[in-house]
Amino acid sequence: MIASTPSTALIGHLAVLSLISFGGIPSVLPDLRDVIVTANGWVSEREFANCFAIVQAIPGPNMILMMGFIGWKIGGLPTAIASSLAIFVPSCALCFTAFGLWDRFRDTAWQRIVRRGLAPVTIGLVVAGGYVMGFAGDAGWISAGVTVAAAALMLLTRLNPLWLLAAGGTVGGLGLL
Repeated sequence: MIASTPSTALIGHLAVLSLISFGGIPSVLPDLRDVIVTANGWVSEREFANCFAIVQAIPGPNMILMMGFIGWKIGGLPTAIASSLAIFVPSCALCFTAFGLWDRFRDTAWQRIVRRGLAPVTIGLVVAGGYVMGFAGDAGWISAGVTVAAAALMLLTRLNPLWLLAAGGTVGGLGLL
């Protein structure tokens, strides 16, 4: 049996997640957090939440960057590069192949059924990822209150979510959370 290093375990897991992540990596964020934080302890809960927050704030392919950051922490530059590749190459290859079939059978009944079924699955997975990150970034009752207040404001008003992000960043930047 071949011994698995943290780097190879991470890369293998990311390749599998890449293939099943409908809606992008946020849809499999709960599993990703479980493997990286809970099961293996490669990064702390706070480091995971901080990494997620950083990549959400910078432009570019954020989840590829996040996997690069985590790969860097676990195994340096080679693991960072391999982690970034593992998160998008398998899904890109699958999408490229599937698109040919999808386009060929675009008028069939099964395709409409699959499209209708994938939408709620994707939404549920993304909501689960948000739920996990809400708890990962929670630093106490004040932080939980800010999270609930921001969610309520977003759902109950027409306030632009960028204002909520700016307010949260300001409060966090001032060290109030």
